[in-house]
Amino acid sequence: MENGWPTAETLGGLIARTRADQGISQLRLAERLCASAGLSTVTRNEVSRWERGERIPTGYWMGWLAVALGVPLEQLERAAAVSRRERHRIIPPNWTQLMAGVYVRRAS
Repeated sequence: MENGWPTAETLGGLIARTRADQGISQLRLAERLCASAGLSTVTRNEVSRWERGERIPTGYWMGWLAVALGVPLEQLERAAAVSRRERHRIIPPNWTQLMAGVYVRRAS
């Protein structure tokens, strides 16, 4: 542990764990994010993609995640770095890398 935080936790794992610890659903987290940011662009589906590691939120949404979850931004950024490293190690067979850190799912 570093600074009291797990060092190898992915961003998706951190979001899911923190959300569960607070007893809120993916929908409620999405609603918190939208209310905090004053935008209605984050859905429960997007939160699910973040938790599954399919996507990593932009810096803009990372800041709002810190607010909505009550987690230090540095902890989220550290977990995002772990997620990016993990993505480079394991690329599912139905995904293609477009550029560094950007993947798309191929049609079946």
